Amino acid sequence: MNFPSDLKYSKEHEWIRVEGNTGTIGITDFAQNELGDIVYVDINTVGDTVAKDAVFGTVEAVKTVSDLYLPVAGKIVEFNKGLDAAPESVNKDPYGAGWMVKVEISSLGDLDSLMDAETYKKHIGV
Repeated sequence: MNFPSDLKYSKEHEWIRVEGNTGTIGITDFAQNELGDIVYVDINTVGDTVAKDAVFGTVEAVKTVSDLYLPVAGKIVEFNKGLDAAPESVNKDPYGAGWMVKVEISSLGDLDSLMDAETYKKHIGV
């Protein structure tokens, strides 16, 4: 499994890549592996301001549906429209083509509660 060191990770298995005050968010390699084949990503919160740790959408795999939790508070400004046609991108490239949303971060201080790659690996027992 892959855990890029330039990302921050949540205990709910989301990752965030920060550029300025914008965060790109998706689910971790561990999460997509646990879910199995992803068939649909449902995010209808674009334009909404969402609280830290609140649900911002769902991901549907062959046998389950899982909530997606925002690791930082902010306004959802973009959804990865490529996931409409190719939700399996989350399985194939969770940190690249499989990203889910971009958010304008309300408080960069929210990042302080997230894990680095090494801490996340310990969290999941890898």
